[in-house]
Amino acid sequence: MEKLNRKNIGLENKLPIKIVQFGEGNFLRAFIDYAFQELNDTVDFNAGIAVVQPIENGMVNMLNDQDGLYTLFMKGLTKGKEVQEKKLITNLVSGINPYTNFNDYLALAKEEALAFIISNTTESGIAYVSSDTPTMQPPSSYPAKLTVLLYERFKHFNGDASKGLAVIPCELINNNADTLKEIILKYCVDWKLEDGFKTWIEESNTFHNTLVDRIVPGYPRAEIDEYNKQLNYTDNLIVTAETFFLWVIEGGDILKNKLPFHKTDLDVKIVEDMQPYRTRKVRILNGAHTAMVPFSLMYGNETVKETIDNAFTGTFINKVIFEEINETIDMDKKELDIFADDVLDRFRNPFIKHNLSSIALNSISKFKVRVLPSVLGYISKYDKVPAHLTFAFACLIRFYKGSWKGQILPVEDSSDIITFFQEIWKSSENNDKVVQQTLENAEFWGEDLTKINGLSEALVLALSEIETNGIEQGFVNFNRQYENKSITI
Repeated sequence: MEKLNRKNIGLENKLPIKIVQFGEGNFLRAFIDYAFQELNDTVDFNAGIAVVQPIENGMVNMLNDQDGLYTLFMKGLTKGKEVQEKKLITNLVSGINPYTNFNDYLALAKEEALAFIISNTTESGIAYVSSDTPTMQPPSSYPAKLTVLLYERFKHFNGDASKGLAVIPCELINNNADTLKEIILKYCVDWKLEDGFKTWIEESNTFHNTLVDRIVPGYPRAEIDEYNKQLNYTDNLIVTAETFFLWVIEGGDILKNKLPFHKTDLDVKIVEDMQPYRTRKVRILNGAHTAMVPFSLMYGNETVKETIDNAFTGTFINKVIFEEINETIDMDKKELDIFADDVLDRFRNPFIKHNLSSIALNSISKFKVRVLPSVLGYISKYDKVPAHLTFAFACLIRFYKGSWKGQILPVEDSSDIITFFQEIWKSSENNDKVVQQTLENAEFWGEDLTKINGLSEALVLALSEIETNGIEQGFVNFNRQYENKSITI
């Protein structure tokens, strides 16, 4: 088979550079580059992407070796039906390593058609590094690199307000664009850049917080032969992703006009406030993940799909989501339920093996952010504990004991948290003390949970049932007492 490049497939005309993208990894190629490919194909957006390698060791050379071309395979469930698609991505027109070709990097600032900055440099990428300077070629951090690029554009176009850019970071931190802008403005001060540049940053450029959501397993190394059989060319950059796609961007009508995703079938929401969507994702998708891990592992499942497919654990998680989590989120109920149905389809995806042990890392901190707000919100709304989430909480506490029925559990957390649970499980004579010491540890939860009426008693009961009767029968007994109103507040 022929090598994948533009000449071999008759695609030698390149698009104008409208987007500079920091990052060349699997997620960006399966999410952002795919999104702009859809925009190009659907509404003739005519946008080329220049990819900047954000760290010294990267894969820009591999991209350039294939002229920026690669194949995206998407597999998943949509309303319970298996869907498989493949798409050749053709909008990457240039790959630049600023560590070896710094002048080529600066030249991007002079592109007439440039309108957008996109990035995904990992959660730690949007960080201030005090040792970065404007004379470094390049500075080490992403925000410093971007500041240098923006300053070059400001100088080249003499501060022309129309040459400002829409900066849309996709790193997985809350308020990612606000944080990035704050760091850029700090570099303006540190580097003693002129006030006119700072004004241009603030008035001529826009910064948009985002939420991105798609599972991207990446290069299918174990099944690569099967994927290659579906192609008539050699592709060393195959990337795989689930079919689900959600991109929420903060912005108004001006951004909607610049990015007409509403004319495509993609779920791209340009909204004034993305926080409700972030809450929805964190509570439902991430919250259900975190709630299921100890509960399902101790039941005997190994994967997320097994959890959802099993009659007992699947029903349990379904009720966690629809009857407890969704009841605490201040959004349209129908919209929440549609999103939850999509989440369950994603959990059932037969093409992704998602081991429960791989998402057990730092379960305490995850529970605090993802699950505890739903527990407390439910108690506040209904004056009783949520049966399923409370039982999941009890499973979490029991999970940190470290073993279950003679098997070592995959507890992964900071040494101080692991030591805390080891000590209380050793020293405590009964479940009351374990629950008491766990809930009163405000460093875990941000508050003393022993003050939440009814929660301690419910957790003690659930733990006792777990120890005596196991997960399934233990929950049946616990829930019976719940339904009999014996554990209401």
